[in-house]
Amino acid sequence: MKRHTYVALLATLMSASAWGQEVSLYGTTMAQMWKQEARGFDKATFTPATQYLGIDATSLGTDKLSLHLFGWGRTDLSDSTNFDGSKSGGYLNYGYLQYRFGQANAEIKAGRFTVNQSTGFEQVDGVSVRTDLRGGFTVSAFGGKPVLYKTVDATSQKDYDFQRDFIFGTRLAWRSGRVTEIGLSYLQDGTKAAKDLPIPSATNYTRKQLGADVAIIPTSTFDFRGRTVFDMASRPALAPGAKEPSKIAEHDYTATMKLGSQIAVSGTYSERNFYAYFAGTNLPSLFRQDEKDAFKGWGGKAVWNTTNAFQMSVDYRHMSREAFGDSNRFGGDLRWELNEKTWLIGMGGHRVSASAIRFVDPAAPYKSLSYKEGRIWTMVTKGRFTASLDGIIQRFEDGNPYLAGVRKVYEAIGSLGFQATSNVKLSGDLSYGTSAQAVHETRALLRAEYRFGTAKKGGK
Repeated sequence: MKRHTYVALLATLMSASAWGQEVSLYGTTMAQMWKQEARGFDKATFTPATQYLGIDATSLGTDKLSLHLFGWGRTDLSDSTNFDGSKSGGYLNYGYLQYRFGQANAEIKAGRFTVNQSTGFEQVDGVSVRTDLRGGFTVSAFGGKPVLYKTVDATSQKDYDFQRDFIFGTRLAWRSGRVTEIGLSYLQDGTKAAKDLPIPSATNYTRKQLGADVAIIPTSTFDFRGRTVFDMASRPALAPGAKEPSKIAEHDYTATMKLGSQIAVSGTYSERNFYAYFAGTNLPSLFRQDEKDAFKGWGGKAVWNTTNAFQMSVDYRHMSREAFGDSNRFGGDLRWELNEKTWLIGMGGHRVSASAIRFVDPAAPYKSLSYKEGRIWTMVTKGRFTASLDGIIQRFEDGNPYLAGVRKVYEAIGSLGFQATSNVKLSGDLSYGTSAQAVHETRALLRAEYRFGTAKKGGK
């Protein structure tokens, strides 16, 4: 998109207030500043100003028709924060018309919208429909053009845009009261696979995925939910001796149980095959579509509310990357609520053990990324004012060249907020810290959040 397109999008958001009898306008204006002194680079000062703006307009001739828009625009007042060196940007996150039918909880959307089903989160320019059926069944479907983003180079961009020409998805679900919901979904993202192009591409951006999701809540004390996504796409032939990637793109499950009124325990398990999981990502500049690595992780957490004002928790997480090795994170947190919840205090400590990490260079020796982490924070609410202070420090083991000789990294963040009216809130943040990349880094943020409109209180 060019700069005049961004201006047109935000102008459309502003003018939409005249289209509906009931209009809600909400947004956030942010002005940021941070100074960064990175090792080996010149000092830089970044001052981006960003405007987020959304509009919900209902009763467009009928109570069943509504319009929903949300977008943002940004400009840099000093050094550029964009990878391409430009100082302005903007985006329409969503903008669609919605019609809700009078029966079966049915609806239809047209425009730019987001979809979240068991195969994942998608952003689409097109049409979606859903409706309830008899016997506890629900069916939904969507189709259109996938929203595309920028890659890191022009050649990849051309191939990426060419392959992802159409997206389609559907989900069929069955619910038994409030106890159980089971869903089955299918997604096809792109119709021109890399291997089928006139000149075969090395990277396949298309996806074909089958997903299954489940939520089981038999009592108020137990909750189990999660999903599994299978990779159904045909992939290019592998080189002789290469390992066949798993057909499971993702497992993601969580179980939570309450033991009386004071103790709750939870457990998680996740597994991802990056080759399928990142195949059709909307952010190819951040994720490699040819990545063959795999991830597995599992862990648990226990929370004990010893009194109404004091809480203790312990947690453990094991993570395994096929190409890099294993790591473990464990520790605990304490939290107090004082003065009838107007003053909160918390502290925590964790240890990350990653001594067996393998790096990409096979000639380099194993290096430890193990570290200890400490955190302390407090938050105070007094009338219309809120204030908070948060500090975190991480101490790494000696001798890791990948950390530029740094053993300690830390950051302190202070925040102050003021509820000016019921519809307007003003706040600011100030932080200072250091890391393996930045010797000194100071950040400041001013924020104004607001919501206005003619919609009735308690309305849709």
